[in-house]
Amino acid sequence: MNWIILFVAGLLEIGWAVGLKYTNGFTRLGPSLFTLGAMSGSVVLLGLAMRTLPLGTAYAVWTGIGTVGTAIAGMMMLGEPAGAMRLGCIALIVAGILGLKLLTPG
Repeated sequence: MNWIILFVAGLLEIGWAVGLKYTNGFTRLGPSLFTLGAMSGSVVLLGLAMRTLPLGTAYAVWTGIGTVGTAIAGMMMLGEPAGAMRLGCIALIVAGILGLKLLTPG
């Protein structure tokens, strides 16, 4: 269950990172409220997942999910480059996340 909580926390991290782009320096109310809510939810869920998951593993997986998801969102939504090397690096992060999941009980 804590892995599911951690995964949702990572999804919320993607949400706030993408939302941050649309806040215009927190001058737009809707995107700002969404971003702040996603930030809060992400950190709360990360804390809940850390009740049983090791700190280093939980934090690395959380940031990894956020990193991969935000990079993909940037490519899909904002026209950021999606070259082979960039995609390969993203694949390495995914491999690291999966490795941590497979090697960590809980």
